[in-house]
Amino acid sequence: MLSLLCQRPVVSSSIPRTARGYVVSVKQPRIYEGKPTPRRYGVQKTFLYNQYTRMLAASDNSPIIFLQHTNFSVQRLQMLRRDIAAANTKFSVSLSSPTPAAVEAGAPSLSVMRTSLFGVALRDFAPLDTDKSDQIAALVKGSLAVLTLPSFNPPQLDAILRALDRSVPPKKPNAEQAKPMKPQDDPNFIPGRKMQRVRPVLTPELVVMGALIEGRVFGMEEVRDVSKLPTLDTLRAQIVGLLSSPAVQLAAVLSEASGGKLARTLEGLKKGLEESQGAEASL
Repeated sequence: MLSLLCQRPVVSSSIPRTARGYVVSVKQPRIYEGKPTPRRYGVQKTFLYNQYTRMLAASDNSPIIFLQHTNFSVQRLQMLRRDIAAANTKFSVSLSSPTPAAVEAGAPSLSVMRTSLFGVALRDFAPLDTDKSDQIAALVKGSLAVLTLPSFNPPQLDAILRALDRSVPPKKPNAEQAKPMKPQDDPNFIPGRKMQRVRPVLTPELVVMGALIEGRVFGMEEVRDVSKLPTLDTLRAQIVGLLSSPAVQLAAVLSEASGGKLARTLEGLKKGLEESQGAEASL
C-alpha cells in the first residue's frame, strides 16, 4: 500500500499526434433550448478567455505572432522558450540608429493556445472588426501557439525569427517519417514473444503563419518584411535629415558666397539676368 502511494503519477511527455484539434471559428454560436445564453464557462476556461482578451487588447503596443506547431514535446517547448529568451538578450541594434547601444527590452512570451476559446475571444473582442477577425481565423490551420512581444521593435523581431529558424529548421520537402517495423520484417522476431515497443522519432515543425501588429493583420511573408524595417528612432533621424537637407545646402551656398566670392556670385547672377532678358527681347 505504501509503495502505491509513493509512486509518481505518469505525466505525458509529448503532445499526442491524435490530439483533438479545432479551428479558430468566429461564427456566432448555436442557441440550444434549455441552455443559458451567453454560455457559462468553468474556472479554467474563464481564466483562459480573459487571458486571450487581454492579449488582444494589448496588441496595439505588443505585437502577436501566430505560430503553427506540430510534434512538440514538453521538453522541446521548454528548449524553444530558452532559445527565444537567449535571442531576446542578444539582439543588436543597427549602427545607423541614433542610439546604437544595447536597449533593454521586455521578455517575449510563448503560449500554446486553445483554439476554440481563442476563437470566442476573437469574436467577442469589439475593437477588431469582422474582416480582421476572419483574416486571423484564416491564418490558423492547426495547433496554434502565440508569441507576444513587449513592444514593436523590428530588430528584436528579426532576431527572434532567426532564432526560431535555427531552433526548429524547416522540414525538407521529401523528408518522411520512419514507418514502424512490422514483426515479420524484424530478423530477431521470435514467434510467441512480445515485440519490444519502439517509440517513433517525431520531428517538430514550427511555421510562422502571420501576425497582428498595431491593429493590422500581416501574412507569413509580410511578417518577414516587417522584421527588416529599421527602428522608430532611425526613421525619425532619416526624416529629420530629409527636412534639414535644403537648409544645409542653402547654408553651404551662402558660405561659398561670403567674402571675395560674393562679387563673382552677383556678377554671374547679373549676366544670367541679362541673357534671359535678351532672349525674351529677341522673341
